[in-house]
Amino acid sequence: MAEILTRIAVCGAGAMGSGIAEIAAQRGADVKVFDVSADALAGSEARIGKSIDRLVSKGKLSEDDAAAVRGRLAWVSDLADLADRELVIEAVIENAEIKGKLFEQLESIVSDDAIIASNTSSIPIARLASALKRPERFLGMHFFNPATVMKLVEVISGPATLASHSARVADTATSWGKAAIPVADVPGFIVNRVARPFYGEAFAALTEQAAEPYEIDALFRAVDYRMGPLELTDLIGQDVNFAVARSVYDSYFGQTRFVPQLKQAALVDAGWLGRKTGRGVYDHSENAAPLPDAGAGNTVTPNDAHRTAAEALAKAAPGELVACGDVLVGITCGQTARTAASDAGKPVALFDWMVAKEAAPVGFAASDENATQTALGIAAAMGCPAVRLNDRPGLIVCRTLAQIANSAADAVFEHVADEDGIDAAIRFGANYPFGPFAWADRFGRANVARALRAIAAETGQAMYLPSQYMGNW
Repeated sequence: MAEILTRIAVCGAGAMGSGIAEIAAQRGADVKVFDVSADALAGSEARIGKSIDRLVSKGKLSEDDAAAVRGRLAWVSDLADLADRELVIEAVIENAEIKGKLFEQLESIVSDDAIIASNTSSIPIARLASALKRPERFLGMHFFNPATVMKLVEVISGPATLASHSARVADTATSWGKAAIPVADVPGFIVNRVARPFYGEAFAALTEQAAEPYEIDALFRAVDYRMGPLELTDLIGQDVNFAVARSVYDSYFGQTRFVPQLKQAALVDAGWLGRKTGRGVYDHSENAAPLPDAGAGNTVTPNDAHRTAAEALAKAAPGELVACGDVLVGITCGQTARTAASDAGKPVALFDWMVAKEAAPVGFAASDENATQTALGIAAAMGCPAVRLNDRPGLIVCRTLAQIANSAADAVFEHVADEDGIDAAIRFGANYPFGPFAWADRFGRANVARALRAIAAETGQAMYLPSQYMGNW
């Protein structure tokens, strides 16, 4: 392990900069927070103070330790005060021109062996470093909000960055309790690139009226996501999330896996930006009616055949069909129920990918009413509310997770990061319950590629064709 950097500066006293400063000070670093605004500095000091007080009240910090953390923090308004810093982390507005001016000033102040890092979430490190006299000591250090809670730090090396500096920064972030993942300098880095289908596929499903918004979100919570994609975009802000989608799409010159969705653009155009405006995908006003429970009322009384089929379904591989009377049932592997029924010559019900848990809703599509009633009976036998979905290739959860895996496979193929790094980044940076490769192992890697080929064939959209990295899956 490289020598840990202990004299730290954070430029920018907003929520992100304050979070970075706090976590560094908690882990023993001597930290200076710089901002030109006296109000911002006062706000940062108050914000960090309240956070430390909460940790003391919860018993996570002793009074003595809290006093020591406060003693390692200082707030300054003169860049010259950063002359003795070993690592300076920029956390100002996401504007390349503003950041560039700050970096040019810093270069004339800090020592020749000091490292300068940007917390940018989307601007290429090569672009930010282009005006610097010593780009070899410049890199990206992308934290996730809130920095005191989110474990991931993407450590992005530009084309000129010295490997020794990247290693030292990664080791320093690790000493702060972070998962420091090395990343190539590409648009969106890991998380903002690989996670795009989580949002895009949800809006595509909404556009196709595959299900109600609350049903789409409920199906993701049922497979252990903390929030569904649509409710998460309302929390993030539709304008912010859509801007990232546009940025990634444009940066890849229109690569279709990252296509922004018109349904989300319409929300932005309408000013329905989510919780901050009181309306987004959902109504967040005080008088908003509560959302219904997904699958409520969609039940039948299960019989022995339903129970037997439910047991067989739990053991079946994706795409494998088992009999329940004259109906065939299975877990989707990309085909529609109509196509599967045509191939089999019998009615078919296909379930979306699920983590079978009692009371957790499951989605399904059926080729006819007989298959619908059979699926409802099987869901009831599992103790799960059933959500009938419009019959679309890959349904909702399976299609989304397969396309996330596809995006992740592209990232490995293009040497953005390795499989373990991407899985860790997605779990710790996006708070997903599993990484895309871990999910692919659960679903079966060959089944992921097979599902994507089926989705591409049935939709006619090349964006679903499997990544070249999946060639041996």
